[in-house]
Amino acid sequence: MTMSPATPVLVQPAGPPPAARELLAGAARELLAAGAPDTVDDPEARYARAHLAALRAAAAVLAARARPRGRRSGGVRSAWVLLAEVAPELGEWAAFFAAGAGKRAAAEAGLRGVVSEREADDLVREAESFLAVVARVLGVAHQPALPTEPGARGSGVGSGVGSGAGPAIARAS
Repeated sequence: MTMSPATPVLVQPAGPPPAARELLAGAARELLAAGAPDTVDDPEARYARAHLAALRAAAAVLAARARPRGRRSGGVRSAWVLLAEVAPELGEWAAFFAAGAGKRAAAEAGLRGVVSEREADDLVREAESFLAVVARVLGVAHQPALPTEPGARGSGVGSGVGSGAGPAIARAS
């Protein structure tokens, strides 16, 4: 009996597609920018960048899980609505960040006073937590983007406060 040469088999790498990985990396870069020294006195910039980081993380999940539909129904839907549909386990996060989209738009438009220091710091922490959750959902390693030492800016940015299954605001009693 003669053996024929084995046919090469292309093996797909495990984990999310490259587009999802790049979006998650972009989210981490945006989160770093939110915690950069040049944003210390600009809560609107921190808030907008943290929200954008979360939006990019949501886009990573959509890139990994969403499948095109034949006909669009119901018009344009936000990434947060789509995220809750394709990843129901992230629905609480989607609702949390969707609620802040208007504030992000105002901050990006240059309106001053729409975001307090505390709101900006809280959103940066929540975005960091969300990136960690998204990394777990996608099955990739997560390196915290923000410093975790006690002297980090604000009221504990990067300290892990708010990390867990969903936004700290939604878990608070």
